[in-house]
Amino acid sequence: MNSCKPRVAPTGPAVLLRAMAPPSHPRIQTVTGFEALLATPFAGRVNALCWPRTPAGDFGEIVAALGPGEGIRSLDEAQLLALTLGASGRTARDFLLADLQRLRAQGLDPELNCIHAYPRDDADAVVPTDVLSFHTDHTPIEAATWLCTYHGPASEGLPNEAARRRTEDPAIRARLLAEYGGADDAGFADFLRAHCYDLHYTPLPGTRPWSFGQGHLWRIACDWPGSPVPPCIHRAPAQHADEPRLLLIS
Repeated sequence: MNSCKPRVAPTGPAVLLRAMAPPSHPRIQTVTGFEALLATPFAGRVNALCWPRTPAGDFGEIVAALGPGEGIRSLDEAQLLALTLGASGRTARDFLLADLQRLRAQGLDPELNCIHAYPRDDADAVVPTDVLSFHTDHTPIEAATWLCTYHGPASEGLPNEAARRRTEDPAIRARLLAEYGGADDAGFADFLRAHCYDLHYTPLPGTRPWSFGQGHLWRIACDWPGSPVPPCIHRAPAQHADEPRLLLIS
C-alpha cells in the first residue's frame, strides 16, 4: 500500500475545512445542532439527518502525522494526543475529540479510523458485499448509523427510489439460486439474509450518487424490524492510494 504524503504544518491561522453543502433531497433533513440531530425522528420520506458543519483545523496534518499505513487503522484518544501537531492540527484534533466524547455520552461506541484501503470481495463475486458496494445497515433492534468524514473522499448515498436491490435482478438471482442449490423459497430467503446479499443495491440507470461531504455529522436510518422509514442506502467511496480517509463511524 502507498503511504500518506507528508505535509508541512501551516504556521498561520487555523484552516477552514472546505465542506460541501449537504445535498437537497426529500430523504435528507438538515438540523441546526447535535441535540436536534439526536432527537429528530426519522419520519415520512426522511432517512438521513445531517448537522452541517465547517470546522476549523487541518485534518490532513493529523493524517500526515500518523505516517504511512495499510488497510484500516483504528485510533484512540491516546494516539491522537501523542501526535506532534501545529496549531491547525491541534484545532482539528480537538474537534475530533469533541465528536468522540459527545457520541460516547449518548452510550454509543464510535470508532475513528484512518483508512488507506478497504478489504474487497473477489472480482467475480455474484454480489459484492464489501463496503464499497451500495448497501444498508441491518440491526435486530432500533438503531442508527452515525458518521463523519473529516479528510479524504466522503461517503456516498442513493435515494431509495433510485436504487434496485441486487437480488431482484433476474440474472443475479439465478446465479445465487445456483449457489444456494435449491428452490426460490423461504430457505433461499434465509440464505440471502445470512450472506447479507439482500442488503446490497445498484443504482438505476442515469442515477448519480450524492456525497455526504466533509465535516458534516450524519445520523442515517438502519434496517431494523418496525423501522418507520426505509434504511439509507450508502457506500464507502473509491479512494486514491495517496489520499487516506479520516472517518468517524458508530
